[in-house]
Amino acid sequence: MNSVEIANELKELLSGGNINVQLSVPQLVEKATSRGEAMLTVDGAVRAETGKYTGRSPKDKYMVEEADTKDKIDWGKVNQPISSEVFDNLYVKVVKYLKERDELFVFKGYAGADKDSQLSIQVINEYAWHNLFAHQLFIRPTKEELASHVADFTVISAPNFKADPAVDGTSSETFIIVSLEKKIILIGGTEYAGEMKKSIFGIMNYLLPEQNILSMHCSANVGEAGDVALFFGLSGTGKTTLSADADRKLIGDDEHGWSDNGVFNIEGGCYAKTINLSAENEPEIYSAIRFGSVLENVAVDPETRVCDYDDGSLTENTRVAYPIQYIENIVDPSVAGHPKTIVFLTADAFGVLPPISKLTKEQAMYHFLSGFTSKLAGTERGVTEPEPVFSTCFGSPFLPLPATVYAEMLGQKIDEHGAQVFLVNTGWTGGEYGTGSRMKLSYTRTMVRAAIDGKLNNVETIQDAVFGLHIPTTVEGVPTEVLNPREAWADKAAYDKKAAELAGLFNDNFKKFSNVSEAITKLGGPLK
Repeated sequence: MNSVEIANELKELLSGGNINVQLSVPQLVEKATSRGEAMLTVDGAVRAETGKYTGRSPKDKYMVEEADTKDKIDWGKVNQPISSEVFDNLYVKVVKYLKERDELFVFKGYAGADKDSQLSIQVINEYAWHNLFAHQLFIRPTKEELASHVADFTVISAPNFKADPAVDGTSSETFIIVSLEKKIILIGGTEYAGEMKKSIFGIMNYLLPEQNILSMHCSANVGEAGDVALFFGLSGTGKTTLSADADRKLIGDDEHGWSDNGVFNIEGGCYAKTINLSAENEPEIYSAIRFGSVLENVAVDPETRVCDYDDGSLTENTRVAYPIQYIENIVDPSVAGHPKTIVFLTADAFGVLPPISKLTKEQAMYHFLSGFTSKLAGTERGVTEPEPVFSTCFGSPFLPLPATVYAEMLGQKIDEHGAQVFLVNTGWTGGEYGTGSRMKLSYTRTMVRAAIDGKLNNVETIQDAVFGLHIPTTVEGVPTEVLNPREAWADKAAYDKKAAELAGLFNDNFKKFSNVSEAITKLGGPLK
């Protein structure tokens, strides 16, 4: 099928009598509950279960191999190629399936708060609660914008349509297929709403660098003095938690662009983990759970409808989606200036990286390219305990272009704007996972605030003997023994062994970057 045929099929689908376009939040809540898709909690949020797919399914994600884009894509395990024929056949089947549904739900909106690079999108859903999710996560148009809205990209989500791998050419019943040429994202066989969000992020990661804009998997906030801070890290490392700071205004919690004008949010909402959520530790997120919010896989008492955020029986990857306006301190619209502080977050399951360290330019580039963390339970299917992983640019699952494209752009912007870069370990201390303990959130907050406030710019440091990182000797409010990870271990020999093991993994992983400068390779990583 060519693009015209795809567009005609889409037009016919959207002209059907089962279409609900741009329903309000109350209307979508009514639809979701009356159709039995979800329940209302005591706080007024909609709560849904996503079945066996409680996280992203990366092995079922594909990009169509197309003439105009195939030479630009970084093909591999992340960007798996699939043929146009497979896409076309599934597209026809999914459209036919959706035409036969009693009701469909359509959201029209945008990705990107910067009007100059904004992407116009529409999302077509089989489920009302999925459409509510899209309404809250993407940027909502004004009435005037809606009147002239024409979608650049369309997401089609049919969770109850399951592929037949033997016939349809997929690996399983589930598929997330992106066609850059036909401007369609086709999702089927999974009820996990996060696939919609991340697919649009992948599109922006393709489009923005071509406009000389760095797309980033990070959260961002700004202080009263206009001091912008970025927080890079994979799911579960603390991006959302640490950026939701009552003393600073939130720009966004997960996806941003960095243009010549500054930083802007790609989304219009937040998608926060709720496992072990409490009003004491994460008051901004806790208070955002109200009418219009969407809870995924959170345990709820069937009678009182009270949520139990400590219950991970369905998944550790329990989530809440809400519009950014549910956070009290925000920048609206979600744009700000150039970052002064950049924080790389890692959840180190080895328990050997410092809780905070200052990075040189070379170290910043090394650790950005390395993107070390531990894949935490529930963020992907089949992950039940932390697994060490290197995710380039702290977001390789969402990057269609070669990693060096994003890394070089970040390096240029660090140089241009003089940003200070820190590596923060929100993972384990005093021992590896299973022996040590998770870093206290209160300590992490204190250290991050000190970094953002400039209190660590000229503080005395010691150099870690294994990784070469520069560790502050003191941070007000944090016990000294916490700052040096080796001192936090009772068994120093065990620490040395585990640190050497992780250093070896860093070195082995970095061998794949054959085209980076010698300075980054020699000065950025573990000491030889």
